[in-house]
Amino acid sequence: MIRHRIFILSLVVSIISANARAQHLPAFKPLRYDEDYSWLKKDSMTDFYKRMKYLPLSANGNTYLGYGGDVRFQYFYSKNEAWGDAPKDDDGYILTRWLGHADLHVGKHFRTFVQLQSSLANSRIDPSPVDENPLELHQAFVDVSPVVSGKTNLTFRLGRQELMYGSQRLVSVREGPNNRQSFDAVRTILTSGDYRVDAFYSHFVKAEPGIFDDGFNKNVKFWGAYLVRNKMALVHNIDLYYLGLWKRNATFNDGSGTETRHSVGTRLWKSNGDWKYDMEGLFQFGKFAGKTISAWTASINTSYEFSEARFKPEIGFKAELISGDKHKDDNKLQTFNPLFPRGAYFGLAALIGPANMLDMHPSVSLKLTDKVNLGIDYDMFWRYSKNDGLYAVNVALIYPDGNSGKAKIGNQLATNLGYQANDFLYLQGEFTWFNAGSYLKEVGSGKDILFTGATVQFKF
Repeated sequence: MIRHRIFILSLVVSIISANARAQHLPAFKPLRYDEDYSWLKKDSMTDFYKRMKYLPLSANGNTYLGYGGDVRFQYFYSKNEAWGDAPKDDDGYILTRWLGHADLHVGKHFRTFVQLQSSLANSRIDPSPVDENPLELHQAFVDVSPVVSGKTNLTFRLGRQELMYGSQRLVSVREGPNNRQSFDAVRTILTSGDYRVDAFYSHFVKAEPGIFDDGFNKNVKFWGAYLVRNKMALVHNIDLYYLGLWKRNATFNDGSGTETRHSVGTRLWKSNGDWKYDMEGLFQFGKFAGKTISAWTASINTSYEFSEARFKPEIGFKAELISGDKHKDDNKLQTFNPLFPRGAYFGLAALIGPANMLDMHPSVSLKLTDKVNLGIDYDMFWRYSKNDGLYAVNVALIYPDGNSGKAKIGNQLATNLGYQANDFLYLQGEFTWFNAGSYLKEVGSGKDILFTGATVQFKF
């Protein structure tokens, strides 16, 4: 253990020292396999870090190996966790996550990517698979790219891999929680000019409590097609998609059973400039335990940055309507299923998920310096249907409807202070206060939650 820590410390010092002497490198991507370091073939200024990202294995340099990773330490303390219905924890807990990958390119047409993940929850009372997964093969896939050109690229990908689409409302790597999620999938990726089309069929990888025991999961199947068109007139960018889900065992306020759900949606977005927006709407249909599924959601997320003002304040507003079940014990299910969304959906504390929800969410952020950012947001939550319950991010039922006539879930005030020390090191502190509403007071203890956390993350 001591040798291991010394090695990590030496690696951190070496990388930061190399970064101080060299030009800034491209930013790390949310999907680490999307990073491209082939340009280092033409870079005559080599150092320890660049040799780690691009290690030529052939005379012409077209076959090369690269390494990378991510180390994250987090401390969290929550007063009145689960609104007072969870076991009391006076000390808090520590989450650690280790990710390491190797990326082998053999010419332009073949590539393999392998990544290990270790997620540990120290002093966490009854940790869930989202918190802890000791050591697993997180990703391991091969790419075959028969078409590679400046304008058109076609890739076939087979193996365990992360998936991420759009704003991550439906399909995400789940970066916020300790354990990122992946899929055993076959996938086709076509890019041509301003178009990108993905088609895939997969099985969700279920996290198990042991080491290297996340086997093939036959109980959850996920498939779909996702089209992105960039640089359009008026709307700027548009996504069109179809996503299919089959779960052997699903549970909602209206019962349990097998779920087959189809989602069809579109997204309009603009992510650059002072004015930004992200608007999305989708409809879901299918079958659940003999019932007919008819669910939907609509959201708008817009912001404006005063880029010429001091601290470059950015004011944002987000609102969502997310359907819930209208009548219990009938032949229909209107509860929306967010599929595989990002973990911190409504704020960093990730207390509730996007199902049966009306949400209004103003926010403001400030760039105090080039490296320090402050964010403040205020969330207001109501149940969309009083005959449906409250759900977690993973669609687990937190509280049933409880025959409560109250719609108000509560209000949430959150703030975070982030410091980007350099290209590799990021630190963040966060605080969340959730003021429990009348519904939570009726169906549970209904105590206010205070949640604090600190994060240190190092990527290389």
